[in-house]
Amino acid sequence: MAATQSAYTDASPTAEPFTASSSSSPSYLMEIYEDYQNNAVLQEHYNYTGKLKQDRYKDGLKPEAIAFLLICLLIVLENAIVLVAIWKNKKFHLPMYYLLGNLTLSDLLAGFTYMVNILMSGANTLKLTPLLWFLREAGVFVTLSASVISLLAIAIERHITMIKMKPYHGAKRNRMFALIGASWALSVLLGVLPIMGWNCLGELQLCSTVLPLYAKSYVLFCVSVFSAVLLAIVVLYLRVFLTVKSNTRRLGSLQRKGSVRRSQKYMALLKTVTIVLGAFIACWLPLFVLLLLDFICDIGGCSILFKADYFLVVAMVNSLINPVIYTLTSRDIRKAILKLLCRHCLITKDGQVKKFGMPFLECSFSKTEQTAPQGLETTISSGNGTSSPIRTIYPKPKSVKL
Repeated sequence: MAATQSAYTDASPTAEPFTASSSSSPSYLMEIYEDYQNNAVLQEHYNYTGKLKQDRYKDGLKPEAIAFLLICLLIVLENAIVLVAIWKNKKFHLPMYYLLGNLTLSDLLAGFTYMVNILMSGANTLKLTPLLWFLREAGVFVTLSASVISLLAIAIERHITMIKMKPYHGAKRNRMFALIGASWALSVLLGVLPIMGWNCLGELQLCSTVLPLYAKSYVLFCVSVFSAVLLAIVVLYLRVFLTVKSNTRRLGSLQRKGSVRRSQKYMALLKTVTIVLGAFIACWLPLFVLLLLDFICDIGGCSILFKADYFLVVAMVNSLINPVIYTLTSRDIRKAILKLLCRHCLITKDGQVKKFGMPFLECSFSKTEQTAPQGLETTISSGNGTSSPIRTIYPKPKSVKL
């Protein structure tokens, strides 16, 4: 390895200060291209950060890597089931479910890209060029960013819906597509910034230990963006909850009979939102803290940074539990998933779910199932796209005899 480093150092020209004129010169662009294709550059960065001292880069897949692969496979399968259930059920072909489908797709792709990342890691890492390494990491960054930002998009949409108190009509379709497009555009931008030049090639002292080709400043920037997204989600859902609570009290003064039921609704909403946001924070906070340590610590100063894979898997668990949250909190999606998995073995002839001692599975599939009344309706997201209807209720007009 020392010989490889020496050869790379001797072959590489002395770095010149960056200027606008030098960045556009053919020789500078050629140098950048050669660095992106030079495997010795990657090995030098990994050696500088101390990662080559670990056993994981000497042999094939370790037992923990195989366990991580199984988790990713479960993520892909779970989210694929939810996505297919949404696609096959025409009831979900509405704007209010577009964001749910987008989040599910993001989680599915996050599991898939991390599987690819694991298979290209370990001893295979040292066979990559910097360009392939950037693409490998960008895949995970883009999909995980899309998942996180999709949660923000859902929170924005639900907040707008509750403030305006308007039903889902065709006019909302454009807003949904705008939110989806913006979430993916921002995610792709975050993922490709290192490829576009925000990296530490040629400046080893600025490199991250967790991601040896990424600049520490870029890692801090990503943590700041994700923290801002989390804060925005919490604030938006807090406003949504307060709006629902205020409306419930106002309507309760008009119709006393249903006040208890409405109180139960907004308390159930608070519980669901707390579970989703709590799960998100529990999964992502350890990785955020680790990346902050990566920015603060000197190279080799924090040994915990070499265990980053475990922290990333904990963050990936958020994509694993999202489908579980859908199943437990959304009656409609629960029904669609059960019908998709095994209608004949789970459903009785009269349209009821067979008893398994699990109350959350009990729901009706009968044709005579009561439908929700027509009228002005808004939905509250549980945070991952599941919806709980909260209807505005007006006092019944008194009949007038002529």
